[in-house]
Amino acid sequence: MRKWTGTCACIVVLTACSSGGAKNSAARSAPAASARPAATSTVPPEVGLRRLDHLIVLMQENRSFDSYFANLDPTSTGPQANPDPRDAINAPIVAFHNPNMCETADLNHDWGPVHDEIDHGRMDGFTKANVDPTDPRGARTMARYDATDLPFYYAVARTFGIGARYFASVPGPTYPNRYYLVAGTSFGHIDNTLPTGNGWPQKTIFQELDAAHVTWKIYDSGISVERLLFAYVREHGAGHLQSIEDYFADARAGRLPQVAFIEPSFIGSVDVENDEHPPANPQRGQQLSARVITALMRSPNWPTSAFFQTWDEHGGYYDHVAPPAAPAPDGIAPIGGPHGLVFDRYGVRVPVLVVSPWSRPGFVSTTVHDHTSILRTIERRFGLPALTRRDALAAPMTEFFDFSHPTYLTPPALPAPAIDPQQEQHCRALYHDKILGI
Repeated sequence: MRKWTGTCACIVVLTACSSGGAKNSAARSAPAASARPAATSTVPPEVGLRRLDHLIVLMQENRSFDSYFANLDPTSTGPQANPDPRDAINAPIVAFHNPNMCETADLNHDWGPVHDEIDHGRMDGFTKANVDPTDPRGARTMARYDATDLPFYYAVARTFGIGARYFASVPGPTYPNRYYLVAGTSFGHIDNTLPTGNGWPQKTIFQELDAAHVTWKIYDSGISVERLLFAYVREHGAGHLQSIEDYFADARAGRLPQVAFIEPSFIGSVDVENDEHPPANPQRGQQLSARVITALMRSPNWPTSAFFQTWDEHGGYYDHVAPPAAPAPDGIAPIGGPHGLVFDRYGVRVPVLVVSPWSRPGFVSTTVHDHTSILRTIERRFGLPALTRRDALAAPMTEFFDFSHPTYLTPPALPAPAIDPQQEQHCRALYHDKILGI
């Protein structure tokens, strides 16, 4: 979504609170994780999926894989850089550790500029697309975090599973990518245009879930994007649209639905917004994720659950992996935008985390996935038809699981998601009088 421009809370099942103090340079230079092949399971995926009675999805905002997890890419070699947009003769701008949690300005992630960033697979247009008065070199696109900044995320990735070839569904902004998650297509949309009337009539996974009598809920933190955008969710939201606090209550009581979508706080002060969309503080999003995952691991529903967390699109941050070709979802052409572009290529690579007692320990997937892979997993689990050609051909997320043995039936200990007080103060200094959000 486009922006207008503490205290450490220990978690019972986690280890002691981590400090928000000095950075550990060794952690930043840690070698890339090794890809772990998917060992052959004695249980076929279609059978194993029946062991998952609860599929939970959290989609955060606007971070590329390299901006968060460059150290965990098993195929990454050598430094990555982009040209200095002021003069090509200048030394290129090399990827660097981000010293700040809050950026001085948002980054460019609209349809046309994203294609310019990708530049036919050369991945060299990021700095030029992100020139800003506060950043005349567009250097912030090359900034990265590491395990010292995001200890909980790194622990989840190293303990459970992460996808190193998971891409946004479309090289564009928030709404089109969120459409793919629930509808398998953006039905021509390439921007964040809001629907008129009662919402888009496009068919979504929610109709299919209702038709198959599969329970579902959307737990939101004030705004439900699906309700905002889709007519069906508005018209059939009774009993399905609940607050995020209801998620925690349902998890405690062991009454989670079969499919759940969790939505962060998309709007608020820099101390409130936790969707991770720049310039929001990503440590607040990490804190939300830790609360959601911890509640699930404590829940009576944990033994039969799987949690998927991804980010809708790269948000303008650099990534070195060229997006591959993608199946066109339907015959609908892009509405507006540069001539000649169609929906035949994935967007920039984004992170995905998969958490379950059935997770393969420390698994790193190098299979190409996108948001419709999560959609396809839901469809496969509950015997639902595909919504479009894109999700029909998507690889489901089944390789992340070993259904022959629940390794994490007893939840593992994970580090607490501290918020660095100095970074929090820096964020407040930049945005103390502003409301960030949609």
